[in-house]
Amino acid sequence: MAETGYTLPVWVAAAARSALGQLLGESFVAQPMLRLDPQGDPRADGVDGAEPFLQRPVPVEAAALLAPGRALAMARCEAGEGLDLTRGLRVWVELSWLDPPPLPQDDWLQLEAGEGAGVHAASGGLCHSAFARRLLDCNLRPHVPAGQGVRLRLTLPRGRALAERTSNAAFGVVDGLALIGTQAEVQRSAAPDQLAAVRAELERRAARTGGCPDLVLVIGENGLDLAAQLGVSPALLLKAGNWLGPALVAAAEQGVRRLLLFGYQGKLIKLAGGIFHTHHHLADGRREVLTALAALQGIPAPQLAALHAAASVESALAELEQWDAAAAEGLRARVAAAVEERSAAYLARYGQHAMTVGAVLFDRQRRICARGPLGLQLLEAFQD
Repeated sequence: MAETGYTLPVWVAAAARSALGQLLGESFVAQPMLRLDPQGDPRADGVDGAEPFLQRPVPVEAAALLAPGRALAMARCEAGEGLDLTRGLRVWVELSWLDPPPLPQDDWLQLEAGEGAGVHAASGGLCHSAFARRLLDCNLRPHVPAGQGVRLRLTLPRGRALAERTSNAAFGVVDGLALIGTQAEVQRSAAPDQLAAVRAELERRAARTGGCPDLVLVIGENGLDLAAQLGVSPALLLKAGNWLGPALVAAAEQGVRRLLLFGYQGKLIKLAGGIFHTHHHLADGRREVLTALAALQGIPAPQLAALHAAASVESALAELEQWDAAAAEGLRARVAAAVEERSAAYLARYGQHAMTVGAVLFDRQRRICARGPLGLQLLEAFQD
């Protein structure tokens, strides 16, 4: 296995392949070979002189036939040496033949969400990326008998609890972890190679004609998606992962003059407290930052205690909004302004004074909930 480990879709595909093997009467294989580059026709592997696809063994812990036409398999996520939310997560996949078999116009693979698997709040369907679906296609379809189809039910026993530590709900995903990801190997946002990739991309953009005067910096895929939907040009977007402080300095060094920080309020609030590496394993302090800013806002002591005791920034602000909507709005604005002020101070420590930094925060309902004074100007300018 690669040192970086694999993303959740890979472990689901491995368990699904083992369960399919049980349906087909195959002996259990502890490390089934999987294709991890799901492009092209999965039935064309090595046909007519074509190069065979790269395959790697992926561990599966157990698989069994539950009844005729119904099998279960389990894999355990291993994300490599880095810190990752899915480390050790058990992935249960139940596979069964479609009865009756699908018609030619029907989908041969039906996906269902069990306990802990994230679903779209609007439709109730399993939330999965195009990459996850292609990965299942290329590893299962070549082995499914012609004219037959399968139903896959995914269960992640700890998924619901783990999802509370993500911003999935900001994109309408509820009840568990989404089966997302755009590649097989884990790309760790807290790892040094992520920062190196950001610096290399900034250098590439700076070398273009006209340089890179404007930039929108996001933490992850959620920010990329929402910014694009708001009309921000994809050419301005750059995912920094959790290395926001060093990324700010690198951007200034490469000639960026206007930079917009665009992110989930539960992440960017750390910058308001001077925490410029936002991975939750390395630093937190969100409750303390929120409570301190609320005190500066003049919010009474009972509400300050409630803010500090809340389970998350999101729930704290929601409870404050129920007490006083204007107070909650003012506090969000203060947070955004503090992000801008602390970012400017961080840059000044490294001798960078020329770059303007604005901040725009969104909440779990995909709503822009706060804009700093500069963030408002930059968002409007970049949308144009």
